[in-house]
Amino acid sequence: MRKIGFVFVLVLLSAAVIAAQTTAFVGVNVIPMDKERVLNNQTVIIRNGLIAEIGDAKKVKVPKDAVKIDGRGKFLIPGLVDMHTHLLSDSEEYPDSITEDELRVMVANGVTTIRFMIGTPEQLVLREKSAKGEIIAPTIFSASPHLTGKKQGNDYVVTNEQEARIAVRKSKQDGYDFIKVTTFLAPEVYEAIVDEAAKQNIRVVGHADSRSVGLRRALKARQQIEHLDSYLEALLPENSPIKGSVSDLYIYNPKNWESLDVIDESKIPEIAKATVAANPFSCPTQHFMKNTFGLPRSEESIRAQPDFRFYPKKVQEAFINFHQKTRLNEVSLEKRAKWVSIRNKIIKAIFEAGGKIMTGSDTPEFLWLYGFTMHREMQALREAGLTNYAVLEAATKNPSMFFGTLDKVGTIVKGQRADLVLLDANPLENIANTEKRAGVLLKGRYFSQTEMNQWLDEIAPKFQKALDIEPRKAAAEEVYAP
Repeated sequence: MRKIGFVFVLVLLSAAVIAAQTTAFVGVNVIPMDKERVLNNQTVIIRNGLIAEIGDAKKVKVPKDAVKIDGRGKFLIPGLVDMHTHLLSDSEEYPDSITEDELRVMVANGVTTIRFMIGTPEQLVLREKSAKGEIIAPTIFSASPHLTGKKQGNDYVVTNEQEARIAVRKSKQDGYDFIKVTTFLAPEVYEAIVDEAAKQNIRVVGHADSRSVGLRRALKARQQIEHLDSYLEALLPENSPIKGSVSDLYIYNPKNWESLDVIDESKIPEIAKATVAANPFSCPTQHFMKNTFGLPRSEESIRAQPDFRFYPKKVQEAFINFHQKTRLNEVSLEKRAKWVSIRNKIIKAIFEAGGKIMTGSDTPEFLWLYGFTMHREMQALREAGLTNYAVLEAATKNPSMFFGTLDKVGTIVKGQRADLVLLDANPLENIANTEKRAGVLLKGRYFSQTEMNQWLDEIAPKFQKALDIEPRKAAAEEVYAP
């Protein structure tokens, strides 16, 4: 026992030394994200988890005790931020024993900050452990359990104003960073949530239920809206015989897709300006929406995904079965493509109106896994018409602006926290180059991609067997498919 304790102390001391060590990226090309530019052949010194110096590699002296990382031909960007994610272990199907590995999967994909969008008490513990450096994990923000009018899991069911105010106050008291709203909220209940959140000085984020809340009410409340909820409905003409469209849970009803025949796209610029005036930050989760419900998804393409191997076989088969049998297959491919096109136009219009688009993966859902899907989301935003630099802003700078932490992280500036990603190719030339990683510096601690790929190889089989560790219900259709 004495020997084991001694080894444990050595491990802790070793971790502390690594985190506090001086690191130097030598000869690297820096994309600082203060504006669109590349600083060529720089040396970046990291000390005590902060960026201590940036300058011409010919002039900056590397400390003798520094761990040198050869940056020649490589590109350094700020760490990536996933503004909409969850954990497998948040659900009843997966054991808590995989949680820390879930966070490492994110880091291995260059994600250094996350916002959980349905809160749990366990997330608050993880947030503290991450902040203290006790686990390898992104910096964590956590929204509250979602406030809804109908039981859905990890929620506060609020059906009247009093319940709404109690739920907001409890969420604030418990320490959540935001109030998350979803669906089935009566208008007066939503208004009570917004009013109480303002009194408690906590922001409201999440869905904008098109049937009860609607875009106009959500914008008036200055809510930060996810998924472009209610935007399609807002494009319907006033005299439209169809009142519902293709947002949120209503996506699953093929009849709602008929609304695309009467959508008035000329309204998009006006709605985009109203969005920016109310709350410029928008998290469309475009990849998830586009590739789950819009574009066709074959079994072959699903099985070819690099993150497919992380799911237990019964979950893999359940979702493949869902895609083969979903009623969405009744909707023509032309109509689904039109829906994607309209969403692209809304995203680009919000951006061009001065909006701050933010990356959000909305994972793990439908066999899309966190970390991996961040890069798919970046590609989806590029395909929506954003420039490569604007996409990088969406994944780094804009979320930091939203959190109010841009003075601490989000750009590569002296004095900021050293959350950085080293790439083998320039993402300003091709945004897909964010997948060509050489390593990640997390709070001043460097992990090579080779090391992190070993993590992934070790973690995947654990996830595959996770449902066997603590057998629980694993019917994916019950959990995810309305």
